[in-house]
Amino acid sequence: MKVDIERTASAVGKIVTITYDREAKLNSLTTEAIHELSGSFRSITGDPNIRAVILTGAGTKAFVGGADITELSHMNTDTARIFISSLHDLFVTIRNFPVPVIASINGYALGAGLELAASCDIRIASETAVFGMPEVRVGVPSVIEAALLPRLIGWGKTNYLLLTGENINAETAYDWGFLERLTKTNKLASESIEIAESIVASGPHAIRAQKELIRQWETLSLEDGIEAGISAFSNAYTTDEPTTMMQSFFDRKDR
Repeated sequence: MKVDIERTASAVGKIVTITYDREAKLNSLTTEAIHELSGSFRSITGDPNIRAVILTGAGTKAFVGGADITELSHMNTDTARIFISSLHDLFVTIRNFPVPVIASINGYALGAGLELAASCDIRIASETAVFGMPEVRVGVPSVIEAALLPRLIGWGKTNYLLLTGENINAETAYDWGFLERLTKTNKLASESIEIAESIVASGPHAIRAQKELIRQWETLSLEDGIEAGISAFSNAYTTDEPTTMMQSFFDRKDR
Protein backbone atom coordinates (compact mmCIF):
# COMPACT_ATOMS: atom_id res chain seq x y z
CA MET A 1 0.00 0.00 0.00
CA LYS A 2 1.27 3.44 -0.87
CA VAL A 3 0.04 6.94 -1.59
CA ASP A 4 1.75 8.71 -4.45
CA ILE A 5 1.75 12.51 -4.69
CA GLU A 6 2.55 13.91 -8.14
CA ARG A 7 2.87 17.64 -8.73
CA THR A 8 2.32 19.06 -12.21
CA ALA A 9 3.43 22.66 -12.67
CA SER A 10 1.57 25.01 -14.97
CA ALA A 11 2.34 28.62 -15.80
CA VAL A 12 0.24 29.87 -12.90
CA GLY A 13 0.24 27.10 -10.29
CA LYS A 14 0.36 23.42 -9.43
CA ILE A 15 -2.05 20.58 -10.03
CA VAL A 16 -1.47 17.73 -7.56
CA THR A 17 -2.54 14.15 -8.28
CA ILE A 18 -2.87 11.86 -5.26
CA THR A 19 -3.03 8.17 -6.16
CA TYR A 20 -3.93 5.54 -3.59
CA ASP A 21 -2.30 2.25 -4.54
CA ARG A 22 -3.51 -0.98 -3.02
CA GLU A 23 -4.47 -2.33 -6.38
CA ALA A 24 -4.24 -6.01 -5.45
CA LYS A 25 -7.01 -5.44 -2.87
CA LEU A 26 -9.19 -3.21 -5.06
CA ASN A 27 -7.72 -0.19 -3.25
CA SER A 28 -9.69 -1.02 -0.11
CA LEU A 29 -9.03 1.19 2.90
CA THR A 30 -7.26 0.03 6.03
CA THR A 31 -6.59 2.07 9.15
CA GLU A 32 -3.03 2.60 7.94
CA ALA A 33 -4.22 3.75 4.53
CA ILE A 34 -6.71 6.20 6.05
CA HIS A 35 -3.97 7.81 8.12
CA GLU A 36 -1.60 7.94 5.16
CA LEU A 37 -4.19 9.56 2.90
CA SER A 38 -5.04 12.09 5.59
CA GLY A 39 -1.34 12.83 6.03
CA SER A 40 -0.92 13.29 2.28
CA PHE A 41 -3.57 16.00 2.18
CA ARG A 42 -2.23 17.67 5.29
CA SER A 43 1.30 17.67 3.87
CA ILE A 44 0.24 19.87 0.93
CA THR A 45 -2.48 21.99 2.50
CA GLY A 46 -0.14 24.90 3.25
CA ASP A 47 1.26 25.20 -0.29
CA PRO A 48 -0.20 28.43 -1.74
CA ASN A 49 0.77 27.43 -5.27
CA ILE A 50 -1.52 24.39 -5.37
CA ARG A 51 -4.59 25.22 -7.42
CA ALA A 52 -6.40 21.86 -7.68
CA VAL A 53 -6.07 18.25 -6.51
CA ILE A 54 -7.02 15.09 -8.42
CA LEU A 55 -7.68 12.04 -6.24
CA THR A 56 -7.69 8.60 -7.85
CA GLY A 57 -7.04 4.93 -7.26
CA ALA A 58 -4.30 2.86 -8.89
CA GLY A 59 -5.23 0.69 -11.83
CA THR A 60 -8.54 0.46 -13.66
CA LYS A 61 -10.46 -1.97 -11.43
CA ALA A 62 -11.20 0.30 -8.49
CA PHE A 63 -11.19 3.87 -7.26
CA VAL A 64 -11.65 2.61 -3.70
CA GLY A 65 -13.44 -0.70 -3.30
CA GLY A 66 -14.57 0.10 0.24
CA ALA A 67 -13.21 -0.41 3.73
CA ASP A 68 -11.04 -3.48 4.18
CA ILE A 69 -13.51 -6.20 5.14
CA THR A 70 -10.86 -8.33 6.83
CA GLU A 71 -10.11 -5.51 9.24
CA LEU A 72 -13.83 -4.81 9.74
CA SER A 73 -14.50 -8.44 10.62
CA HIS A 74 -12.20 -8.26 13.67
CA MET A 75 -13.63 -5.06 15.21
CA ASN A 76 -15.45 -4.51 18.46
CA THR A 77 -17.51 -1.53 19.63
CA ASP A 78 -14.44 0.51 20.60
CA THR A 79 -12.25 -0.25 17.59
CA ALA A 80 -15.20 0.27 15.23
CA ARG A 81 -15.74 3.77 16.64
CA ILE A 82 -12.03 4.59 16.27
CA PHE A 83 -11.95 3.31 12.68
CA ILE A 84 -15.08 5.09 11.49
CA SER A 85 -14.07 8.32 13.22
CA SER A 86 -10.66 8.30 11.49
CA LEU A 87 -12.39 7.68 8.16
CA HIS A 88 -14.70 10.63 8.82
CA ASP A 89 -11.66 12.77 9.68
CA LEU A 90 -10.18 11.93 6.25
CA PHE A 91 -13.38 13.00 4.51
CA VAL A 92 -13.53 16.24 6.51
CA THR A 93 -9.90 16.95 5.59
CA ILE A 94 -10.84 16.66 1.93
CA ARG A 95 -14.02 18.70 2.26
CA ASN A 96 -12.11 21.44 4.09
CA PHE A 97 -9.08 21.35 1.79
CA PRO A 98 -8.55 24.93 0.59
CA VAL A 99 -8.70 24.19 -3.15
CA PRO A 100 -11.06 21.95 -5.16
CA VAL A 101 -10.54 18.19 -5.03
CA ILE A 102 -11.57 16.21 -8.11
CA ALA A 103 -12.45 12.52 -7.73
CA SER A 104 -11.18 10.65 -10.80
CA ILE A 105 -13.09 7.38 -10.52
CA ASN A 106 -11.83 4.29 -12.29
CA GLY A 107 -13.76 1.13 -11.47
CA TYR A 108 -15.42 0.24 -8.18
CA ALA A 109 -16.41 3.04 -5.78
CA LEU A 110 -18.18 1.11 -3.06
CA GLY A 111 -19.07 2.02 0.50
CA ALA A 112 -16.23 4.13 1.85
CA GLY A 113 -15.09 4.61 -1.74
CA LEU A 114 -18.39 6.17 -2.75
CA GLU A 115 -18.31 8.35 0.37
CA LEU A 116 -14.76 9.38 -0.48
CA ALA A 117 -15.95 10.47 -3.92
CA ALA A 118 -18.92 12.28 -2.35
CA SER A 119 -16.49 14.23 -0.16
CA CYS A 120 -14.74 15.62 -3.22
CA ASP A 121 -15.93 18.78 -4.97
CA ILE A 122 -16.23 17.39 -8.50
CA ARG A 123 -16.58 13.80 -9.70
CA ILE A 124 -15.60 12.35 -13.06
CA ALA A 125 -15.75 8.62 -13.80
CA SER A 126 -14.94 6.15 -16.52
CA GLU A 127 -17.88 4.50 -18.20
CA THR A 128 -16.91 1.19 -16.55
CA ALA A 129 -17.14 2.57 -12.99
CA VAL A 130 -19.51 0.90 -10.51
CA PHE A 131 -21.09 2.55 -7.46
CA GLY A 132 -22.76 1.12 -4.40
CA MET A 133 -23.27 1.21 -0.65
CA PRO A 134 -23.22 -2.47 0.36
CA GLU A 135 -22.71 -2.02 4.13
CA VAL A 136 -26.11 -3.44 5.15
CA ARG A 137 -25.19 -6.66 3.36
CA VAL A 138 -22.32 -7.19 5.78
CA GLY A 139 -24.30 -6.25 8.87
CA VAL A 140 -23.54 -2.56 9.41
CA PRO A 141 -25.34 0.63 8.36
CA SER A 142 -23.90 3.19 5.95
CA VAL A 143 -22.82 6.17 8.03
CA ILE A 144 -20.67 9.35 8.15
CA GLU A 145 -20.42 10.96 4.68
CA ALA A 146 -23.27 8.84 3.37
CA ALA A 147 -25.21 11.73 4.90
CA LEU A 148 -24.07 13.84 1.93
CA LEU A 149 -25.94 11.67 -0.56
CA PRO A 150 -29.46 13.12 -0.15
CA ARG A 151 -28.09 16.55 -1.16
CA LEU A 152 -26.38 15.06 -4.19
CA ILE A 153 -28.94 12.59 -5.51
CA GLY A 154 -32.09 13.06 -3.41
CA TRP A 155 -33.69 11.00 -0.66
CA GLY A 156 -35.32 8.32 -2.79
CA LYS A 157 -32.17 7.33 -4.64
CA THR A 158 -30.18 7.50 -1.40
CA ASN A 159 -32.69 5.17 0.24
CA TYR A 160 -32.38 2.76 -2.66
CA LEU A 161 -28.58 2.57 -2.43
CA LEU A 162 -28.42 2.33 1.36
CA LEU A 163 -31.35 -0.02 1.95
CA THR A 164 -30.87 -2.47 -0.92
CA GLY A 165 -27.08 -2.56 -1.06
CA GLU A 166 -27.40 -2.82 -4.85
CA ASN A 167 -24.77 -1.40 -7.21
CA ILE A 168 -25.44 1.04 -10.02
CA ASN A 169 -23.41 1.60 -13.15
CA ALA A 170 -21.65 4.80 -14.16
CA GLU A 171 -24.36 5.94 -16.55
CA THR A 172 -26.96 5.68 -13.80
CA ALA A 173 -24.70 7.55 -11.37
CA TYR A 174 -24.36 10.30 -13.97
CA ASP A 175 -28.10 10.40 -14.64
CA TRP A 176 -28.77 10.60 -10.90
CA GLY A 177 -26.47 13.62 -10.61
CA PHE A 178 -23.71 11.98 -8.57
CA LEU A 179 -21.19 12.48 -11.38
CA GLU A 180 -20.41 15.74 -13.14
CA ARG A 181 -18.75 14.05 -16.09
CA LEU A 182 -18.60 10.60 -17.65
CA THR A 183 -15.84 9.53 -20.02
CA LYS A 184 -14.10 6.57 -21.61
CA THR A 185 -11.54 4.75 -19.48
CA ASN A 186 -8.62 5.78 -21.70
CA LYS A 187 -9.62 9.44 -21.40
CA LEU A 188 -10.21 9.58 -17.65
CA ALA A 189 -6.78 10.93 -16.73
CA SER A 190 -6.69 13.55 -19.50
CA GLU A 191 -10.23 14.78 -18.82
CA SER A 192 -9.50 14.96 -15.09
CA ILE A 193 -6.55 17.22 -15.91
CA GLU A 194 -8.81 19.23 -18.22
CA ILE A 195 -11.19 19.93 -15.33
CA ALA A 196 -8.27 20.86 -13.09
CA GLU A 197 -6.91 23.23 -15.75
CA SER A 198 -10.30 24.96 -15.90
CA ILE A 199 -9.93 25.63 -12.18
CA VAL A 200 -6.34 26.79 -12.61
CA ALA A 201 -7.49 29.31 -15.24
CA SER A 202 -9.54 31.11 -12.60
CA GLY A 203 -8.36 33.45 -9.85
CA PRO A 204 -6.59 31.49 -7.08
CA HIS A 205 -7.98 33.66 -4.29
CA ALA A 206 -11.45 33.54 -5.83
CA ILE A 207 -11.38 29.74 -6.08
CA ARG A 208 -10.34 29.33 -2.45
CA ALA A 209 -12.99 31.81 -1.33
CA GLN A 210 -15.60 30.06 -3.47
CA LYS A 211 -14.87 26.64 -1.98
CA GLU A 212 -15.02 28.04 1.54
CA LEU A 213 -18.30 29.77 0.77
CA ILE A 214 -19.83 26.59 -0.68
CA ARG A 215 -18.94 24.76 2.55
CA GLN A 216 -20.60 27.56 4.56
CA TRP A 217 -23.75 27.31 2.44
CA GLU A 218 -24.14 23.70 3.55
CA THR A 219 -24.95 24.76 7.12
CA LEU A 220 -26.12 28.37 6.94
CA SER A 221 -29.68 29.52 6.43
CA LEU A 222 -30.47 31.10 3.07
CA GLU A 223 -30.23 34.65 4.44
CA ASP A 224 -27.00 33.95 6.34
CA GLY A 225 -25.55 32.27 3.26
CA ILE A 226 -26.30 35.36 1.18
CA GLU A 227 -24.71 37.59 3.82
CA ALA A 228 -21.61 35.36 3.84
CA GLY A 229 -21.46 35.77 0.07
CA ILE A 230 -21.62 39.57 0.34
CA SER A 231 -18.64 39.48 2.70
CA ALA A 232 -16.75 37.11 0.40
CA PHE A 233 -17.36 39.40 -2.59
CA SER A 234 -16.17 42.46 -0.69
CA ASN A 235 -13.13 40.64 0.67
CA ALA A 236 -12.09 39.69 -2.86
CA TYR A 237 -11.07 43.33 -3.32
CA THR A 238 -8.53 43.13 -0.49
CA THR A 239 -6.23 41.65 -3.16
CA ASP A 240 -5.41 42.95 -6.63
CA GLU A 241 -6.82 39.78 -8.23
CA PRO A 242 -10.11 41.32 -9.46
CA THR A 243 -8.37 44.37 -10.95
CA THR A 244 -5.67 42.30 -12.63
CA MET A 245 -7.99 39.66 -14.06
CA MET A 246 -10.57 42.16 -15.24
CA GLN A 247 -7.87 44.17 -16.98
CA SER A 248 -6.73 40.99 -18.74
CA PHE A 249 -10.32 40.50 -19.89
CA PHE A 250 -10.44 44.03 -21.30
CA ASP A 251 -7.06 43.56 -22.99
CA ARG A 252 -8.25 40.41 -24.75
CA LYS A 253 -11.46 42.10 -25.83
CA ASP A 254 -9.55 45.00 -27.39
CA ARG A 255 -7.37 42.79 -29.57
